[in-house]
Amino acid sequence: MVLWSHSVLPFMAKIAILGLYLAAFYMSLWNRDWKLLLASLVGFLLINILAIYEDIFMLIFGFTFADLLGRAKSKWHIASGMLGMAVMFLIVLRMTTDSLVPADSQVLASMMIIQLVFPVLIYFVEKSKNLQSKLADVNTQLVQQEERQRIARDLHDTIGHTLTMIKVKTELTTKLIDRDPSSVKQELNDILATTRTALKQVRELVSDMNFVSLQTELLHCQQLLQSAHITTTINNHCPKIVLSSVEETMLALCVREATTNMLKHSQAQSCQMKIQCQKGQYTVAIQDDGIGLQQEGLGNGINSMKERMRVLHGYALIEGNTTTGTSVLFSIPIQDGKEPPT
Repeated sequence: MVLWSHSVLPFMAKIAILGLYLAAFYMSLWNRDWKLLLASLVGFLLINILAIYEDIFMLIFGFTFADLLGRAKSKWHIASGMLGMAVMFLIVLRMTTDSLVPADSQVLASMMIIQLVFPVLIYFVEKSKNLQSKLADVNTQLVQQEERQRIARDLHDTIGHTLTMIKVKTELTTKLIDRDPSSVKQELNDILATTRTALKQVRELVSDMNFVSLQTELLHCQQLLQSAHITTTINNHCPKIVLSSVEETMLALCVREATTNMLKHSQAQSCQMKIQCQKGQYTVAIQDDGIGLQQEGLGNGINSMKERMRVLHGYALIEGNTTTGTSVLFSIPIQDGKEPPT
């Protein structure tokens, strides 16, 4: 349209203007620094010439550079570009005032206001996108950190538990070598079986260990405790209660952690594990006759158990003294419809 119009501009001048306009556009498109500002100012100058000598409504092409200008990195570049845009409009309006009708003047005034506001809007939109991107990165880092903590906790609760048992059995075997050599073979077989259990747990961790049965874990802990000469009884007064997989897994891991602590520190000779349902709560109680809590608050075990129960909107109570031993209570709310009739 510009090339074939009947304006006073020579044909070659029109080609030069259009060529420079395209160059300024692509320079603005691929840069966000001072080159964007320079290209925008050149673009405004070319639009200014076309609006004066071709058609005043060529000013509408200023939206192209207004959009790109709003993506500049520097606020000063945006402000300078907006100033150049305002000067472009004022020059055109001053030189074409006599030929404009009132309606056209109102349209051009509205166009000028919108173009001046446009870079600001684009700037805040881009800033919002950048903030959302940074927020997404932070959330990703938090998720990764939480996953690392989960893996560390699971390693502590599973592999640490089994390795402790291997340590206990190895110490016992060392003592039996001199006193009762005939029992050494059985103890070594137990160590081998426990080692296989450790390998299985590693595989479970690698596969994310989706589910751990509470009943299976209780029986496994009973076997481990009895192999360490700790007499263990289990009483389940709520066999009809069906827990969700998450609830059962969390409780099972807490029982595992409590058992590990008992093997490490309690010096107990007997242990009672009891499951009860009362007042809308599902509780697992573990009581031993050991030396109590000698290092209460130390290590990750107690915090890990309390954290797991908090996730289920329950709680964990750990108490102990030298006369009564250590008592551990895990309690979670029973879901509606799962509580047995009284």
